[in-house]
Amino acid sequence: METALINRLKAGCIVSCQALKHEPLFGSDMMAAMAVAAEEGGAVAIRANTPKDIEVIKNRCSLPVIGLYKRIYDNSDIYITPTMTEVEQIVSAGADFVAVDATARTRPDGLALEEFIRSLRERFPSVAIVADVSTFEEGVRMMDLQADLVSTTLSGYTSYSLQQQEPDFELVRRLAGLKRVPVLAEGRIWTAGDCLRCFEAGAHAVVIGTAITRPQEITKRFVEAIRHRGEVDMNAH
Repeated sequence: METALINRLKAGCIVSCQALKHEPLFGSDMMAAMAVAAEEGGAVAIRANTPKDIEVIKNRCSLPVIGLYKRIYDNSDIYITPTMTEVEQIVSAGADFVAVDATARTRPDGLALEEFIRSLRERFPSVAIVADVSTFEEGVRMMDLQADLVSTTLSGYTSYSLQQQEPDFELVRRLAGLKRVPVLAEGRIWTAGDCLRCFEAGAHAVVIGTAITRPQEITKRFVEAIRHRGEVDMNAH
């Protein structure tokens, strides 16, 4: 089942449908509507946060779901599916894939990454694992641990990873070049050009979130461009 699901993603666009409590589109019904719209637009899968959102999306959308559960723990910087408790809840909600923070940071439950992945495999052998990494070394480590997919999701979101405005094309290229595990490109992908560059770098599929599903951020980019144009015009005079 894992192989068929992974093949279904190939050369496709995965849409991340997520909204936090303080955002205008927060709510499972909103996210399910986004997922249905993404499916109608040709997406191959949905990435979704929280058990409730996953369950509602699965009921309204036929696409496979990469599930995660963002939870903050006081003793760790890891917040993407940080413990087995979150894994259990998103698997129970119907997630086809489980996305986990696979960075080198300390986990809130104190488990070593190897132990965490081993436990996940033992308890949920039919669920594919998406390893969210921030560096090449973390990606290789997860390939050694036999993750089903490695995603560049966290590049730029750990203090020690590359900090830049554009997608981490080089990380995609290096990980995909190993030809060991399919690589998902995710993070700061704003345009069709960015998307195509990720595929040129060897991405198995591309995950796009904010540029599709966060209209406040999309609007902000247009507004900032207009303001910049106005400033240029004023300076020209």
